Amino acid sequence: MKTIINTKFAKKILFAALAIVSVQGFSQEEEEKPKFEFTGSVDAYYRSNITAPNGEDAIAPESSFANLDGFALGMANVIASYEGEKVGFVGDLVFGPRGTDAIFASPMYSATGDIVNQLYVYWNVSDAVTLTFGNFNTFLGYEVISPVANFNYSTSYLFSYGPFSHTGLKADFDLGNEWSAMLAVMNPTDLTELNGTGDYAVGAQLGYSGQFLNLLYSQGGFEIDYTGGFDLSEEFFLGINAAHFSQEDDGGSFTGVALYPQYKTSDTFTIGLRGEYFMTGDFFGDIAGIGSDVDGDGSVLALTLTGSATIGDLILKPEIRLDSSSEDVFIDNDREATGSLASVLFAAIYSF
Repeated sequence: MKTIINTKFAKKILFAALAIVSVQGFSQEEEEKPKFEFTGSVDAYYRSNITAPNGEDAIAPESSFANLDGFALGMANVIASYEGEKVGFVGDLVFGPRGTDAIFASPMYSATGDIVNQLYVYWNVSDAVTLTFGNFNTFLGYEVISPVANFNYSTSYLFSYGPFSHTGLKADFDLGNEWSAMLAVMNPTDLTELNGTGDYAVGAQLGYSGQFLNLLYSQGGFEIDYTGGFDLSEEFFLGINAAHFSQEDDGGSFTGVALYPQYKTSDTFTIGLRGEYFMTGDFFGDIAGIGSDVDGDGSVLALTLTGSATIGDLILKPEIRLDSSSEDVFIDNDREATGSLASVLFAAIYSF
């Protein structure tokens, strides 16, 4: 009897072990199965000046996006991606004013307006090396094109004057112990559809524990950029961005620094301030920078207070912004030149 019982018990153990192995094998197959995703966002906003006219004479800060008057559209962002075990792709399409502004230097191949924000393939050569080929958003700076990934809805001058996107080949390296590096060869900055110049840009990045030092050389212009941030407590985060750009042969320059303190008051609401100081010197020669005088030199101090409330997949962002320039580049409600501008904005962003 004992022999029979023990045999039955052994069979049960064997069957259980086989079942566990089968489940584990099935789970591993599920985990390793290639994954296709369809994601994106839709955003719209309302913007109004406080110290300047609205309507026909409306003005706005000289930074990118979120500068339209009254009720206005951002963009629809549709992203298709495929992640295999070793290879994958991303196709990122944008429709609307924000998307059109983001790809301003790619005007050639769409009868209805350019819609390609990113389009690249990648190969995970090993656990430590990834190669990316195609059109990808820039690796410089704290802010990005998508409003979902930015805390403030309006953008900084540092973001607006820096590169938006690149087309080329880049290699990302995981160096271990929280260190990373990247090397890239690309078309000139923001020429994403084709080269057209015969020149090429080179880029590099060194990262450690969420802090990044970025370098870019393109058509005689060199930019060095630091982007990072620190969790000062569970509720308080401080983001930092600083950059300097200079063009060869006195072609112009800019220098700026922005701080992003953000305080999380609850699971669904965070309040944050972007404080930025930005100055230009004879920017690109014939193209004046913000607040430029007759010599092409100028500066601006911009303070942007933003609240961010989440309701499921919807993000609501009320915002007040104060821009103060070294020169009288704005107008007041009496249509007189002035060096400052106060405005308010309310944005709604849905991500899926």
